[in-house]
Amino acid sequence: MARNTKVEFTYAAPQAYSVELAGTFNDWDPSKSPMRQGRDGIWRIKASLPSGRHEYRFVVDGQWVSDPNAVESVLNPYGSENSVIYA
Repeated sequence: MARNTKVEFTYAAPQAYSVELAGTFNDWDPSKSPMRQGRDGIWRIKASLPSGRHEYRFVVDGQWVSDPNAVESVLNPYGSENSVIYA
């Protein structure tokens, strides 16, 4: 049976009003994974991901952005890149 792994996603955007996480694990629906900003200006969320490869992006104040700290990324159909994580 596949196990889920807790993964913490972080995004540094001290001036942002909102940051959300969207990816293959939540049907690319950013409203399902709003992130919380810490006092240090870093936005965080812990997500429970099924084992395997997942693509994701952050939505910062309505703009889709890649994770600048991602080790791997792939081109997406929209001419930008999705970040990749393995759980």
